[in-house]
Amino acid sequence: MNIVLKLETKERQQLAEKYKSYEQVSKNPYITFFAKVGKTSISVYTSGKVVFQGNEAEKLASDFGHIAQFVPQKQTNLIGTDEVGNGSYFGGLMVTASFVSEENLNFLKEIGVADSKKLTDEKICQIAPKLIDRIPHVALVVEPAKYNEVIASGYNAVSIKVALHNQAIYLLEKQLGHKPENIVIDAFTTEANYKKYVNKEQNHPLTKVTLLTKAEDQFLAVAVSSIISRYLFLENLKKLSKESGFTLPSGAGNLSDKIAAQIIKSQGVDALNQLAKLHFANTQKAIKIAQL
Repeated sequence: MNIVLKLETKERQQLAEKYKSYEQVSKNPYITFFAKVGKTSISVYTSGKVVFQGNEAEKLASDFGHIAQFVPQKQTNLIGTDEVGNGSYFGGLMVTASFVSEENLNFLKEIGVADSKKLTDEKICQIAPKLIDRIPHVALVVEPAKYNEVIASGYNAVSIKVALHNQAIYLLEKQLGHKPENIVIDAFTTEANYKKYVNKEQNHPLTKVTLLTKAEDQFLAVAVSSIISRYLFLENLKKLSKESGFTLPSGAGNLSDKIAAQIIKSQGVDALNQLAKLHFANTQKAIKIAQL
C-alpha cells in the first residue's frame, strides 16, 4: 500500500522525532528523512510530501491525519459510476451510474465485463448494447454545445463531473425504488472537493457515496458504467464526425489541434462550439494554426 500526505513543517518534525530510532540513510537528495518501520518505509520529501509505503502504511499514516477509506466488500446491491470524454477535446461528456444485483453477476462475467480501458473499442461496441438492455442504469450525455454552455455559466471541469455523477446516482436510486447497500464512484477528485461541489447541487442520493481510485478494476458496477460511457462517447464522436464532415479523433493531442484548425478554416471558429470542449487549450492552438 502507498499513502501520500502533505504535512506542515511542525508535523514533519513530530514524525521525525517519533521514528528517530528507525531512521536510515537515503541516497535520494530530495528526501530529508527516511525510516523503515518493519516492512513499511516512511519518506519525507523537501516539498513537504510524506510517503508511507508497505503493509502498515495506513496504520502509520493514520497518526498524521490519514483517514482510512471504507471499501465495500460486496460486488452486488451496489451502484457504480464512471465517466468518459472528460479528457477528449472533441465529443461530449458521458456519465453513467449502473446497479449490479446478484442475479446479474454471472451474466457480467460471461460477457467479459472489465474496465473499459482494458477492452478494445470493438469489444466495447459488442457488449455495451447487451449491458444497456439488461443492467439497470442511468446514462447522462452532455453534448459539446451544452457542455460549453454549462462551463460558461460558472461550472469548471471538476464541478460539472460532480454534478453529473450525483444526478445519475440520484436518478438511478429513484428508478430502483430502493436504497443500494453502497455507491462507488471511480475517483476523479478528492473527497473534500467532491463534497464541496456536491453540496451546491439540489438533489442528493440517500446512500453514502464512496470515492475510490481505480474502482473500475475492483467493482463490476463501475466497470459496467465505464463500458456504457465509452460506448456512448464513441457513438457521439461518430455522429459529430458525420455532421461536421471531419473524422474527429478522441483525446486532446496534436491531431485534435490540426483537425480543429481545418474546421475553423472551412466553417469558422463558431463551428467548434457544437463539436468540442472550448475551454481546452486546443482551441487557441487551433486558431493559431488556422492563421498560418
